[in-house]
Amino acid sequence: MSYFGNGAQQQTINPQNIALAEQELEMVTDLFNRIVDSCHSKCVKLDTGSGDLSQQDQTCIDNCVAKFFETNSKVGEKMQKMSQQ
Repeated sequence: MSYFGNGAQQQTINPQNIALAEQELEMVTDLFNRIVDSCHSKCVKLDTGSGDLSQQDQTCIDNCVAKFFETNSKVGEKMQKMSQQ
């Protein structure tokens, strides 16, 4: 597969790179959805009657997302160490 960029330069798209990009997009989307599901259920209180998040909800979400990424990073590091052994 190829396309023409600026001018008359032709660039070839590697199908393997497309597959890797699609896989990475799926992983990022999955991570995002897991964060939303987890942090929403822990932090957002819908009984306030307001459509806006309270300051307490916002703080909880910020902390939840930070902890989620920190944990995800630590698990990734551990998995990488295990795969190197």
